[in-house]
Order: sequence, then C-alpha cells, then structure tokens
Amino acid sequence: MAKVKYIRVSTEEQNTGRQEVNAKEFSKIYIDKTSGSIQFVERKEAKRLLSDIEAGIVNEIHISSIDRLGRNIIDILTMVEYFNQKSIRLFVENIGMFSLINGKPNPTFKMIVSVLGNVAEMERYNMLERQRQGIELAKAKGMYKGRLYGSRMSNDEILTKYKSVVRELKDGQSLRRAAKLGGCSLGTAQKIQRLITSK
Repeated sequence: MAKVKYIRVSTEEQNTGRQEVNAKEFSKIYIDKTSGSIQFVERKEAKRLLSDIEAGIVNEIHISSIDRLGRNIIDILTMVEYFNQKSIRLFVENIGMFSLINGKPNPTFKMIVSVLGNVAEMERYNMLERQRQGIELAKAKGMYKGRLYGSRMSNDEILTKYKSVVRELKDGQSLRRAAKLGGCSLGTAQKIQRLITSK
C-alpha cells in the first residue's frame, strides 16, 4: 500500500516546487495543472489517483491545503467522504491533521475542513466579483484592455494561449472536455482541433 501526494496548480506556468518540498516521502506524486473550479473527478491526474485507489494500491494521500481538492465545499466534502469510505487516510499539511484516526472519521478534521472549504468557495466568489467590478470600472473609464471587437488572434497566438486545450486534444480528449479544462468556448476548441490536424 502506498503513501502518495496530490498537487494542483491553476496554470501551466505556476511552479509546483512549494508543494513538492517533501516529495521524497511519497511513492507517487500526481500533479494537475488546472483550475480548482474543475471537479476533482474530472481532472486528468486525479482520475489516475482514483483509479489507483480503486485498484487498492493507495492507503494515504497528502495535500498541501484543502482547496487542492476543489473550490466548492460540496466537491471537497464529497471527496473527503469518498476517501473515508475507502479507508484512505487524507492528510492536509497546512492544518497538520488526518481525516481518519484509528480507521474512524476524525470529527475535528471534518469541522475544520468544512470551515476552510467554505472560505475557499467564498474567496473564489470574491475574486470573480472583484474581477467583474474591475472590468466594469475600466470600461466606464474607457481603459478596458480586452480584445477589441472584430480583432483577431493569429493561429500561433491561439495555440500559445490555449496550450492546455492543445494538450488535451492531442491526448485524445473530447472537444467539450478540452474546452472546459482550457477555459474556452467549444467553437475555439473546434478551431484549435482544425489547426492541430492541419499541421
């Protein structure tokens, strides 16, 4: 049975080093580079982790903080409950606590995770709200730097901007999944697919 670590960062550019400081302690590390708003069960490396759990080769998972599982309290608690049912010990490093003690759910862990999960969800809502307000303010001042109506990106610019979409499509994933993970429209994913196949 293996002790493993799950790491998530939001973008390709983000460094995972901070979450990998204790990498030598684990027999396997799973790293997803995707938004926390994407459900855990929909992430590429998380799926591999779940598959290994189902195969019975994982008994302990470490994460740096509870929001690595998700930004939605329902998703977080659903995953914690799943790990409990599978008798998987989940250790959250920044609170220094295990989900199970002597094979039984740790009530203190569940209480703290519920609070932190709600905070993560609220932080995401506030971030999106500040972003929306910032855009509205910039528009009102005539300073919004969003793409001008009718302007176009070159094919290379599109492929560079949506690297994660390119990767998902090259891995044989569906257009809808690639668009969702890459944060673009289905139409953009279709265009990227055409660009890839024409190369």
